[in-house]
Amino acid sequence: MFRTLKTWPGFKMVLTQTRQATEDAVGKSPKSDLADIFMEFGTRYRKCHNIPLIQHRVMRAVTNCRTSQLGGHMKKCSSCGHEHPTYNSCGNRHCPKCQSLAKFRWVKKRKEELLPAAYFHNVFTLPHDLNVIARSNKKIIYDILFKSVSETLLEFGKNEFRGKIGFVATLHTWDQKLAQHIHLHCVIPGGALSSDKKRWISTESDSFLFSVRALSNVFRGKFMDYLKKAYAKGDLIFSGKSLSHESNEGFKILIDELYRKEWIVYSKKPFAGPDKVLDYLGRYTFRTAISNERIKSVIGGRVKFVYRDRRDDNRKKEITLSADEFIRRYLLHVLPNSYMRIRHFGFLSNRSRKGNIMRVKKLLGVSIDIEEKSEQSMEEIMLELTGKDILRCPQCKAGTMAFYQLIPGFNRRTGRSYRGP
Repeated sequence: MFRTLKTWPGFKMVLTQTRQATEDAVGKSPKSDLADIFMEFGTRYRKCHNIPLIQHRVMRAVTNCRTSQLGGHMKKCSSCGHEHPTYNSCGNRHCPKCQSLAKFRWVKKRKEELLPAAYFHNVFTLPHDLNVIARSNKKIIYDILFKSVSETLLEFGKNEFRGKIGFVATLHTWDQKLAQHIHLHCVIPGGALSSDKKRWISTESDSFLFSVRALSNVFRGKFMDYLKKAYAKGDLIFSGKSLSHESNEGFKILIDELYRKEWIVYSKKPFAGPDKVLDYLGRYTFRTAISNERIKSVIGGRVKFVYRDRRDDNRKKEITLSADEFIRRYLLHVLPNSYMRIRHFGFLSNRSRKGNIMRVKKLLGVSIDIEEKSEQSMEEIMLELTGKDILRCPQCKAGTMAFYQLIPGFNRRTGRSYRGP
């Protein structure tokens, strides 16, 4: 056993922050990823731009993820004695490396909540005229978006079904090119629970749940009402390009322009069965602004990445940005501290979801599994996802890798360095 980290033969590799990986189980990391971009260009970017503390923290977390900076532990094979380090993840929700396990566990729970009903998908999008306001008022604008969308859908559910619908709403703030594009994805079971909770009222439509044009008009009216109230209370902050809207006259010009705009509510085709609902939830709920797989190269201070062009039959194309512009766009999508970007409404709201789902399943004649299942470990999840046992020794393929020594590093929770026991 090594007495200190410096006596470990791989110490030089640790100092250069080589990306280890738990990733051996899921394939090699790309040659250039988000952490590499932050590591190479982040210091210069921070010197040239006055960015808030939360963005500093995100850049630091992503850069240090799964490196010696966060510490970890040494593993040793029970059979051949092979040793290698496993470094801690940053756990930051903006980090592309740290979402897989959280996504898997979340989707697993949603699988138990699926109903034998058609599922519909609506997307509520804010006009881009609001982007400059949103940059300085993220929490306020996002809260108004959630509130206006939830009230709109619940109101339509009450009027159309004479009951309460339920849905999951997920906030996205980006498009495929990392530009600002604020919208909510809503996944809605096709039916409602009656007010006395004794009937399940199913939709008769197999193409759309509610009229898109009617949804758009009501959504716009509610959002604009809440926006004007926030301005009247003095809750909005105006800076940079949004300063022109700070005066009463400037704000009225913005409001008039927003009323002239056609607000978009997009209704996608209903999901083809529960498996497709789960597939969608897995892809969209824990998505970051860009995955490492989409980053193709970083050459000469320019970042090339892949995007899908929705205007050209969703074809894959490539775009190249300067490193500074790439970082600027990525940081646009950093959420306020502790902000919940996935929310449940109606009969799926957190307080009553479990009881309501059991009630609806009973009404639909579905057997209810009340067995309490223990949460899977990371090793069990990786085995299920990849078919590979990450505890199996990569050297002899026979022994089991077991923890035997702590690697000191920076504690992501306390913000302090630690040496371990």
